[in-house]
Amino acid sequence: MNKELVIVFVKNIQLGKVKTRLAKTIGDDNALKVYKALLEITENVTKNLDTDVCIHFSETIDDTLWKNTNKTIQQGKNLGDRMKNAFKTSFEKGYERIVLIGSDLPSLTTEHLNTALDKLQHNDVVFGPAEDGGYYLVGLSKKHDIIFENKPWSETNLLETTLNELDKRKVTYALLESLNDIDTIEDLEANPQLMKLALNSSNHNNL
Repeated sequence: MNKELVIVFVKNIQLGKVKTRLAKTIGDDNALKVYKALLEITENVTKNLDTDVCIHFSETIDDTLWKNTNKTIQQGKNLGDRMKNAFKTSFEKGYERIVLIGSDLPSLTTEHLNTALDKLQHNDVVFGPAEDGGYYLVGLSKKHDIIFENKPWSETNLLETTLNELDKRKVTYALLESLNDIDTIEDLEANPQLMKLALNSSNHNNL
């Protein structure tokens, strides 16, 4: 079997339940359009991978996305638990290098994923730092549950806190380039191509 796996965490497409921070500025309908565009980008990025791919949906499996790809449902009470369980079950299936991403990165490329998997051949952990202080990608070649336990999720010190703990435990890790995910109107404004695609060329003043 393939020893490498890419896990994609996906929120089910539901009006009012995706990109909620962004929706406060541009409305639920437009936030949903943005999320659909981001899902399309993510799906295209993962289509040409030589590694296995598994889609972890937030609530129910959606067969209209990632056709002919393994799918399951996230398990856990919070984000940390859900990520920890995703890695646990994947390691139990025999995978040796596992990378997990979300689905809100307009600048993500197949090269980012391949580079992360390559770095796991010589490191226990790899992160893709997000510009807001978190991370858009985490990869493991060994289980390190501490990464997902008692962390300041959605806070600006998430990655810094996590790396400090890994340093203390002498866990080897590598970092990719920083990318910006789409959570706020400022994030969207910084990516005019996505804005045009997602909002059907709407004038910004009409958002």
